[in-house]
Amino acid sequence: MSTQAIAGPVSSPVALPYSRQAAINPWLIAITVTLATFMELLDTSIANVALPHIAGGLAVSYDESTWVLTSYLVANAVVLPLSAWLSRVFGRKNYYMACVVMFTISSFLCGLAPNLGLLIFFRILQGVGGGGLAPVEQAILVDTFPPAKRAGAFALYSMAIVTAPVIGPPLGGWITDHFTWRWVFFINVPIGILSLLLTSRLVSDPPQFIEEAKAARQSGKLRIDYVGISLIALGFGALEIVLDKGQREDWLESHFIVAFLTVAILSLVFAGIWEWRHPDPVVEIKLFKERNFALSNIFYFLFGFGIFGSTVLIPQMLQALFGYSATDAGLVLGPGAFVIVALAPVVVKILPKVDPRKMIGLAFFIVALAMWHFASLDLGTDYASYAWARAFQGLGLAFLFIPVSQLVYSYLPPGKNNKASSITNLFRNLGGSFGVAFVTTMLERRTQFHHSILAQHLTPSDAGFQQTLDSITQYMIARGSSAADAAQRAYGVISATAEKNAAMLGFLDCFWLLGFVSLVGLVLSFTIKKFGSSGAAGGH
Repeated sequence: MSTQAIAGPVSSPVALPYSRQAAINPWLIAITVTLATFMELLDTSIANVALPHIAGGLAVSYDESTWVLTSYLVANAVVLPLSAWLSRVFGRKNYYMACVVMFTISSFLCGLAPNLGLLIFFRILQGVGGGGLAPVEQAILVDTFPPAKRAGAFALYSMAIVTAPVIGPPLGGWITDHFTWRWVFFINVPIGILSLLLTSRLVSDPPQFIEEAKAARQSGKLRIDYVGISLIALGFGALEIVLDKGQREDWLESHFIVAFLTVAILSLVFAGIWEWRHPDPVVEIKLFKERNFALSNIFYFLFGFGIFGSTVLIPQMLQALFGYSATDAGLVLGPGAFVIVALAPVVVKILPKVDPRKMIGLAFFIVALAMWHFASLDLGTDYASYAWARAFQGLGLAFLFIPVSQLVYSYLPPGKNNKASSITNLFRNLGGSFGVAFVTTMLERRTQFHHSILAQHLTPSDAGFQQTLDSITQYMIARGSSAADAAQRAYGVISATAEKNAAMLGFLDCFWLLGFVSLVGLVLSFTIKKFGSSGAAGGH
């Protein structure tokens, strides 16, 4: 089958049908579905800062409590690629509402969990429910808005995608400090109920989607692909465990990680072969034959890699080296989200007048510059400087998400919307997981490297070290310490300073590397096939 057979004709605009009930404003539908997606994305980060409280409350170790995060991510990764197929089986609206119900009820049960085992079980259910929300929302937005107005809908979606992970850590810290960790989960219940009520009244499946699903059921095409589902679930589940636990287990030095990595690679390879040959695949891999769709998934991956990687690095650096509280460190991330929200309407307005390819390239270039700006800061940098640096990163991201969202559908026929949104959300999540694994690994290894270099100078034969040691020792003696005690304390001060400087250099190295990763997006932007700001092929 040729690329054109999959992507549709490229000589004329692709007319994507959309369904709007005359009495319902499409923006009400957009706000309704974004509400649940925001809630789900918030939950991917809000529990992070609550882990020490969860461990203490349930009388388990911190390492054991991290399965609260891993279990959710694994369940999420398993469901994401299957959400398009599940939408066809149950109907998009029914599936979406079922996801909201499962997410809401399991959130409530997480808050009531009496022990770690049940909490992990309920988190798995929560991840299963949450995994279907973002892909279905994106498909609903595509079918609800005509191509000319789709940028505005994606702007709203981008606000949820970017702000939820940023708000999560400071909100989770505030909740656990003022109430109890259980309210980190209870907070989802009223939002879930509101989302469910609004969805039942406002959202409906488009006629074409209903007809296609009905025809597929009647023709027997919706038979359960047990092999494909099993391989995909096993592969992405194992991969998520590898990414989440790899650094803690020392990667390939651990038999546990090697075993799961082997399972992940073999499962995904066989899944790819199986799905490529399947007449009605659960995940339509042949969509990647269309260049713009393949590039959009790489861009989503890089987007997730950069934003989640930096969102982990910045608060960790401010808490470990500057003594910030979890809440204050989280608030440094706020300006970036604020810039994205503020500029979203501006991007929607200028998008019809600017080549989206140039906008994507410029966005990645700005993000790279922002990361390198972070890499130029030091231990003397104040709060405002870090907040401004994050705002600079937000400037780049503001011009990235909306054109990439339109790039996805630029050459895809309408019948592929559901499958496309499922895949793109998977790649965004995978990018986040890879980004977090990358920065945590590189941070530890680069810190160790810099510490070994600095330690070479902490010897009596080094004149600079000896001079600093003597100076601090004399200072301690002048403050009343004995000579022996002063010398020991002086050595401790120098050693602590060396460790702090090594850690800072490790953080800066990570920012440099994130900048170079962003440059990959800039280079790839030159290979995008021309398309219009409405997502139409050929620039029409």
